[in-house]
Amino acid sequence: MIMHREMTDNRRVQQQLNLYKSELTEELQNIINYWLKNTYDEINGGFWGKIDHDNQVNPNSSKGSVLNARILWSFSAAYNQKPDEAVLQMAHRAYEYIIAYFIDYEFGGVYWSVDNKGNKLDTKKQVYATAFTIYALSEYYMASGIEEVRDLAVSLYHLLVDKSYDQYKTGYLEAFTRDWQPINDLRLSAKDANEKKTMNTHLHVLEAYTNLYRIWPDEVLRKQIETLIDNFCDYFIDAQTHHLILFFDEDWNRRSDTVSYGHDIEATWLLQEAAGVISDQVREERVKMICLEIADATLEGLDTDGGLWYEYEPAARHLIKEKHWWVQAEAMVGFFNAWQISGDEKYLDLSVNNWAFVKSKILDKQNGEWFWGITADGSVMPGEDKVGLWKCPYHNSRACIEIIKRIH
Repeated sequence: MIMHREMTDNRRVQQQLNLYKSELTEELQNIINYWLKNTYDEINGGFWGKIDHDNQVNPNSSKGSVLNARILWSFSAAYNQKPDEAVLQMAHRAYEYIIAYFIDYEFGGVYWSVDNKGNKLDTKKQVYATAFTIYALSEYYMASGIEEVRDLAVSLYHLLVDKSYDQYKTGYLEAFTRDWQPINDLRLSAKDANEKKTMNTHLHVLEAYTNLYRIWPDEVLRKQIETLIDNFCDYFIDAQTHHLILFFDEDWNRRSDTVSYGHDIEATWLLQEAAGVISDQVREERVKMICLEIADATLEGLDTDGGLWYEYEPAARHLIKEKHWWVQAEAMVGFFNAWQISGDEKYLDLSVNNWAFVKSKILDKQNGEWFWGITADGSVMPGEDKVGLWKCPYHNSRACIEIIKRIH
């Protein structure tokens, strides 16, 4: 009787996984097709900097380095999963635009933004932007095999270690002037705290270095990855609440209490991935336990419809009742990863239920791609981008690619 029940449960899970994989394979193609069809800037080259929810292009909008790096990564990763010449050509286009307009050949690193014609606009050196460029170049090298691509990724890595890494207290300082001098305004965006060390940047430096290690398994790079994992375990993860701490000063003094549910669940699988790529079994086992603790803490932000809320401010007991597209994408992967670690099917159900929420509320079935998010009453958040400095194909395509790969 018990064996029959187990066989029935296994069959149910396999059917669930087969359907999940099939739907995400279709959705990945939908995302790819949207960007292929709608985002080429045929006037000035590269890609449009801003498209609204009605697919109306703003041809005068600035173009961001993060958007372009994420396009490069997404299409390189899609090609690496399933070779398609049109997808590879999209990656080529992104790469060529980045090396023509975003790389600072005088002082190193990447500009934050250029205008619609490619002229320098915001030349501040955000470590976050350079990290995403390393991440994307590493993926593109896997797709293209072009040695100059790997060389550029490695040179940007050396630049970050030289200019941003805190040799005394570890960690990476957030931002600099164009010529890598100290700067007063360190923020990635207006909503961020103006602090010298941030969880968000460290998470994506870790992600970038992990991908770079796949194509360049350098021993010093490995040590950097080990230190970044330890920084998360020692500083960024609150030992009491198991949520991530978002902001610190230079001396690792805590500077925020806000809970970011999307970053919580995203960090779980990225930390485990990093430890796995460098084959550090001790750190990987430690991180697996932490991943489950963070995943369970993230459940505080789940709504009854399967969607994950954006942020919570404990001091004011204020839940920001928005469900952003990227938060849902990370929930899909993070909860799936928690199921793979634990074998507890509740996490698989959470991942599948979140995808059901995305299908119901986040997919734009009329104009394509994913809405930025919805509000508490279920309406689409007004005035947000379909394509923009932050609205990219990276989170949603990555969720599809990652889960398809894991099921396969």
